Amino acid sequence: MTAHPLITATPGSGLVVPPGEGRTLRAAAQDVTFKVTGGQSRFSSSFEVLVPPGFDVGAHVHARSEELFYVLEGELDVLAFEPGVRTADSWRGWQSPKGERVVRATPGTVILVPPGCPHAFANPTGDPARMFFQSSPPPNHERYFEELLEILSADGPVDREAITALRRRYDIEQLTPLRHDPPTRSRP
Repeated sequence: MTAHPLITATPGSGLVVPPGEGRTLRAAAQDVTFKVTGGQSRFSSSFEVLVPPGFDVGAHVHARSEELFYVLEGELDVLAFEPGVRTADSWRGWQSPKGERVVRATPGTVILVPPGCPHAFANPTGDPARMFFQSSPPPNHERYFEELLEILSADGPVDREAITALRRRYDIEQLTPLRHDPPTRSRP
């Protein structure tokens, strides 16, 4: 078996992305590995995302994009419904008119988010969570991740205005704030 130094799909061939392969972008608030890009698929971009403790993507909605999340490791609080009342500061207490509430997603949980559906995820635990994430159509989320991780990697406090402008450009209506509040470790 040979390693794949450059992963590409060619006419008449499929695409195999071995474990640990793909372009990875890292910031304190997220770690994203591009597994399948718009250059390789007409239908979706696929990523492996490491969600650190304390990260909350904030509730948001897409007018055109569809997303799928599959929890691989760890636990995430997730939302995928229209609430009876949207609150601007936090989505954690939201409830739909049908009684749906935020759930704790564990390994094997799948979350499908059609266009127009508010959704969010957060890692409330002390351990990282890992998920497979797919977004359609490509390549909007690829470009979004590149620019978001650049903002999150900058020195100093997170530039909330830059994130707001970025999200507007990429079909993301932010409903509650993106946050990264890593748990503090107590000293013995």
